[in-house]
Amino acid sequence: MRISSPSRVLWQELGITKLDLATYFVEVSVPFLRANGDRPVSLQRFSGGIDGEQFFSKNPPKGTPDYVRAVPVTYPSGRSHPQLVLDEPAGIVWAAQMNTVVFHPWASKAGDPDNPDQLRIDLDPQPGTGFAETIPAALELRSLLAEAGLTAFIKTSGNRGLHVFAPIEPTHEFLDVRHAVIAAARELERRMPDKVTTNWWKEERGEKMFVDYNQANRDRTMAGAYSPRALPTATVSAPIEWDELESVKPTDFTILTMPGRLASTGDPWEHMHDTPGTIDTLLSWWERDLENGLGELVFPPDFPKMPGEPPRVQPSRAKKTD
Repeated sequence: MRISSPSRVLWQELGITKLDLATYFVEVSVPFLRANGDRPVSLQRFSGGIDGEQFFSKNPPKGTPDYVRAVPVTYPSGRSHPQLVLDEPAGIVWAAQMNTVVFHPWASKAGDPDNPDQLRIDLDPQPGTGFAETIPAALELRSLLAEAGLTAFIKTSGNRGLHVFAPIEPTHEFLDVRHAVIAAARELERRMPDKVTTNWWKEERGEKMFVDYNQANRDRTMAGAYSPRALPTATVSAPIEWDELESVKPTDFTILTMPGRLASTGDPWEHMHDTPGTIDTLLSWWERDLENGLGELVFPPDFPKMPGEPPRVQPSRAKKTD
């Protein structure tokens, strides 16, 4: 694979070039593909460095090589289009040649895109909180998911937050998995009411950890495991062991350090999908909450209006209207 403009500097502060990025992907290709391959994926591309213009590629662009395939997926609007899928190291390097920095894989596999095989929960620190505040929430979430029969895996987001994943049988479509995530989020909020919130509207969250349940929706993605982030520190979204959680920080894991870490410690997510669980218990919690008057939550603004959804009106604006 020829890399054009190999000396172009993408991370100015660290002097990391486009060729450095491509080399990184070769070095981490095995765990990268294990985590992100064989899934519909969106490519976050940058026309210059990470501070330049950016855009997303979902459909195969003109000139896509034969070894980069695509599968038809259905978006929230009901439209169906082919979406890129990566299967081999050359595909990742091709994406780097196309100025891709961040990879956003779906929670479902290419062969069954409508049914996720991962339950994903995004712990998003709000203003006044940071990475340290995500740790107790993540540990409690791990215990909660274990009660629901699920084995949790964790990675840094590459920024300030944490991503908690649990492998599941691909037997339910996205809306069901969303409801399972909401059930887990509400239970976590009940157990940690002063530290965790499920409020969609920022003005109601306070200095708490927001459990972003909307990341469980169709066509909603997180930065993939081992994917770089477009941040000055060149951090990557790093899978870690649970016993590392309280001793690491996001900046420990970068394009420069991750190959060495993998060589010395291996991939913490190597066996993630060996024993997937089900969301049956979480769905029973969802039904319990429905019976107790807790219904659907707000969807993102680009989604069609969904059954049972509350008004998509910011609370302060709703009060002014009233």
